[in-house]
Amino acid sequence: MPAARPATEQNEQASGIRPAATLILFRDAPDGPELFMQRRAPGQAFLAGAYVFPGGALETSDADERLRARVVGLTDAEASALLGVPFGGLAYWVAAARECFEEAGILLARHAIGTPVAPEAVARFAVDRVALSRGELAFADLLARHDLELPADEFIYFDHWITPPTRPRRFDARFFLARAPRGQHGSHDNDETVGSLWLSPAEALARAARKEIEIAPATATVLRGLAGFRAVADAIAHARSLGPIETKRPAVAVGHAGPRVFHRDDAPYAEIRWSDPEETSRTTYDMTPGLPKRLDRFVTRLIAPNPGAMTGPGTNTYLVGTGELAVIDPGPAVDAHVEAIVACGGGRIRWIVCTHTHRDHSPAARALQSATGARVIGLPPPPGDRQDRDFAPDLRPSHDEALRIAGVTLRALHTPGHASNHLCFLLEDTKMLFAGDHVMQGSTVIINPPDGDMRAYLDSLDLLLARDIAIIAPGHGHLVGSPHREIRRIVAHRLQREARVLDAIGRLGEATLPELVPEVYAETPVHLHAAAARSLLAHLDKLLAEGRVQAFGGRYRRVASA
Repeated sequence: MPAARPATEQNEQASGIRPAATLILFRDAPDGPELFMQRRAPGQAFLAGAYVFPGGALETSDADERLRARVVGLTDAEASALLGVPFGGLAYWVAAARECFEEAGILLARHAIGTPVAPEAVARFAVDRVALSRGELAFADLLARHDLELPADEFIYFDHWITPPTRPRRFDARFFLARAPRGQHGSHDNDETVGSLWLSPAEALARAARKEIEIAPATATVLRGLAGFRAVADAIAHARSLGPIETKRPAVAVGHAGPRVFHRDDAPYAEIRWSDPEETSRTTYDMTPGLPKRLDRFVTRLIAPNPGAMTGPGTNTYLVGTGELAVIDPGPAVDAHVEAIVACGGGRIRWIVCTHTHRDHSPAARALQSATGARVIGLPPPPGDRQDRDFAPDLRPSHDEALRIAGVTLRALHTPGHASNHLCFLLEDTKMLFAGDHVMQGSTVIINPPDGDMRAYLDSLDLLLARDIAIIAPGHGHLVGSPHREIRRIVAHRLQREARVLDAIGRLGEATLPELVPEVYAETPVHLHAAAARSLLAHLDKLLAEGRVQAFGGRYRRVASA
């Protein structure tokens, strides 16, 4: 019967992205684990001259039923589940083994009776290696000829990269880690590769830093992840312990410094991926006040000219809708910003929605309403001198209320903590969450008592974990990707900070708020200690309410059982 093409191959070839498999061979050495790398020939179209791991594109023959019959330790259903594809996943394991033998002369196989293949036997397969590379011999025939099987359970899937659109050839590459067979030292093929060597991850990175060798960004990231292990067994155990593997798909955007490639941990990454799903590389990574940026078919962002330590590039104002528009967080009462919103709205602004009434988020509502006649939605300001006392909503949404406005549905979620009247709004059409100051990109939120409440803040974060959210549109900074992971990170950070508060009080015996700030926020610049003291007070109020600390005369002491 004809071989079924892997599902990923069918899906990606239309976009010019070829599925591929890469195999990292690790072996123990006196000074620690080392891995096998090869230098690609200078004339190659992809990564010419760079040092890479053995690997290459999948071939239709990798899904041959005869090969599946010679794979042990993993079924196609299990392999497909690991990769997150509907079927055909086992072909990646086959491709990794085939490419490794073609390019490196290392055969990760064993006899059908379960014994390893002797190094001298592999050496005798040199003719097969050449025939395989030339397409004169099928991998299935090679294995059958020598009665060999592929132990797929010894190839550990641990990384996934998609080549950025700047490359002339693009690959959807799955990375596998395996222990190199004893006695097989490998060699380059003098065709695609013209050099090979074994070296430690740290040495490879050091040589690349000295410009002695060239490595791709994905290779460098993988090397950094493998540099800390003292034995191959430790690296393999780590790889086996990983949960679902997240795809690393570099994104390209333009801006003041020209075209740039961004990776998952870079601040603009999620926004670039969201606003440029077709990978045109024409979206911008700049955050420029006064310059509208289209984020998707429903949302345009306009940044207010109020940059600062607490506001980042400035307050994000979002114009949301299809025909008519709603403005979310009009920002500070700056005439130029209000004029920019009106101009961007083009006479279509009908609603003004405010997440909360801090003075960098809502004061422009009054002038914008006068200019447009739009209705104002939000909750009234609580007591306090940091609030916009002039904010007067026409509609006060209740928690979980669905607002059908501007041709979209915004679901109001009451999320107190940063402010008692704080609301997040979930755009149900795309699952974008307008988070105000509940989640900020690149920094933590100040919780300022008495209106700010740390217990309420953590509870509100837990509330969001129960919602289906695709991306977060914060009040300051770029869009935030992987929402649930980011929310869990924030919760963990707050609880770690709380633990430091308890530890500091325990070490000092008792302490005042000013005495605790440098202990709990030792890594924070001194000029930000005043702001840090506000969140520290919120932590102390939470601990007091929970009976874990006591306060007397402005001093705090741990409760013995805490």
